[in-house]
Amino acid sequence: MSVDTTHTQRIVEVTADDLPLHCPLPADSMWCGHPRVFLPIEEKGEALCPYCGTLYKLRGWSAQSGHHH
Repeated sequence: MSVDTTHTQRIVEVTADDLPLHCPLPADSMWCGHPRVFLPIEEKGEALCPYCGTLYKLRGWSAQSGHHH
């Protein structure tokens, strides 16, 4: 089995203003690339889209408090 190391995962930082979070985002160039899926980012501070693999990170999220600041 070979691993494609040329592909890089897309990482998008979002803020509380983007909640509730869904992928794709309205301003995304691939807004119609797959069905809209809502992602539960508040619990862990990050969420992975099951369709496109984009990793969303919530700015200001703290592991100690379990929520964003």
